Amino acid sequence: MAIDFPAELQALSSTFGQIEAVLDPAGLERKIAELEVEASAPGLWDDQDNAQAVTSALSIAKADVDRIQAFASRIDDLGVLIEMGVEGHDADTLAEAEADLAVLKKDLASMEVRTLMTGEWDERDAVVTVRSGAGGVDAADFTAMLMRMYLRWAERHGYAAKVLDTSYAEEAGIKSATFEVSAPYAFGHLSVEAGTHRLVRISPFDNQGRRQTSFAAVEVIPLIGQTDHIDVPETDIKIDVFRSSGPGGQSVNTTDSAVRITHLPSGIVVSMQDEKSQIQNRAAAMRVLQSRLLLLKKAEEAAQKKELAGDIKASWGDQMRSYVLHPYQMVKDLRTEHETSQTDKVFDGDIDDFIDAGIRWRRALENE
Repeated sequence: MAIDFPAELQALSSTFGQIEAVLDPAGLERKIAELEVEASAPGLWDDQDNAQAVTSALSIAKADVDRIQAFASRIDDLGVLIEMGVEGHDADTLAEAEADLAVLKKDLASMEVRTLMTGEWDERDAVVTVRSGAGGVDAADFTAMLMRMYLRWAERHGYAAKVLDTSYAEEAGIKSATFEVSAPYAFGHLSVEAGTHRLVRISPFDNQGRRQTSFAAVEVIPLIGQTDHIDVPETDIKIDVFRSSGPGGQSVNTTDSAVRITHLPSGIVVSMQDEKSQIQNRAAAMRVLQSRLLLLKKAEEAAQKKELAGDIKASWGDQMRSYVLHPYQMVKDLRTEHETSQTDKVFDGDIDDFIDAGIRWRRALENE
């Protein structure tokens, strides 16, 4: 069936116009001008936290404008290509236009998802923690697979990712790991990955080759900024120092540089061992602790508001995604119903479709 290029191009332009109205390029240009004034101030770097916030916001705004302009140009180019193909009755040119149209549609869908991330912390960097659950050594191995999946996702997008802490399991895999992903809207994207993940496969650790079901939990929190710092009294925390360890409990550091901070009122525990010095690890641990406490505070406030309003709607179910490797190959999100049989690609970080579907699902819930 022949493609109705004029209609497709019109629909594409219309959707882009709606997205452009939300992103507001004129407003972004004004924001860039203001931020450039701040960035050029002589004493900007006297306050490094503020300087980083200003330069980061400037970088994000410029990238948004560049993305909008580039997409508008691609639509114009597609229009020219279609016109050339139709007027010249050139099948090869029309085939190229069809391929370009498919790519533009996919990219436009991703850009549209960006307009759905309007949460208070969606623009922030993300701190992700993966923990093994039920399933013994298979769960620890599954946890390591998930950690690699998210790190590969970040690598695919050119996002900076830094492992902050890893607790290795005795036989294989990891008990837990925490890493930071630094990118515009990292939290907005990864927050929909929070929950319980389930793996079904023939266990490589079972000499009888039996099928094993194992679980891992994913926690995602936004990295706090300078303006939402939470004061943590010294009397509320317990600090332990120890030597960093590798797989199987092997010591990888000859000094007690690793730090574990326990927040006594809440019971939250944060460990850091990636940095070279105890001081650096303590600073990194405090930053993550403050992020978790901020999220806890906001969650308590939200729960109180729901209680006062009589809102009894259930929250997300714990088990949000299944990864089945036997007797068939399938990864399925239980909230959005999005699924794929390309399990190897998923574990290699190709999870954008799952994330996009999760963001759309979350917005639909918010609009109910």
